[in-house]
Amino acid sequence: MTLAFPTFTAGMVLSMSLIMAIGPQNAHVLRMGLQRQHLWLTVLTCALADVVLIGLGVLGLAQLGGLSDKLMGALVGAGALFLTVYGWQAFQRFLRPRALELDDSGRVAAEPVSPRKAVLSALAFSFLNPHAWLDTAVLIGTASLAYGQGSTTFGLGAATGSLVWFVTLGAAAFWLGRRLNSLHVWRALDGLVALMMWGTALWLLRSLF
Repeated sequence: MTLAFPTFTAGMVLSMSLIMAIGPQNAHVLRMGLQRQHLWLTVLTCALADVVLIGLGVLGLAQLGGLSDKLMGALVGAGALFLTVYGWQAFQRFLRPRALELDDSGRVAAEPVSPRKAVLSALAFSFLNPHAWLDTAVLIGTASLAYGQGSTTFGLGAATGSLVWFVTLGAAAFWLGRRLNSLHVWRALDGLVALMMWGTALWLLRSLF
């Protein structure tokens, strides 16, 4: 297959524009990067999850006309619950901010996260987030239809865009880890995350009625 770069680039640009806003995935990658715990495993998991969603959209959902109302409702309900709980956890950290204890190498000196938990958390932020399904699967899948036989190339571009974004975000969080390790920064981050998660959960719940 010969890649048509305008089509490939269009998919890449659309994908990156959809995920650049601070969402559950990005907030989780940012936190893992600042903590320096399984950052690249988290980045890889989030990127692969996006590739799966993009594949479902380009190869499946777009041709099927999107998700059924019942399935969409179930995803929205599960996503709202997930975001509410995560927002509460972030709010608790906002009330009791604590800078991370780092050793000489810049790694977290306490409360380590296991690789299994890191992967499961990244998968939860990817697949229990209705916005990921709506933006990544449905929107990108629908947009790919405009390119006809080039839809696969469009999807490859979108997948590449997701990979580039998560690697860039992870690298930035890792590089800024020591510089941003302060009570004020963590409190601001957790407060922003809590408001964002609760606001998104309320918006999702309103969409059910």
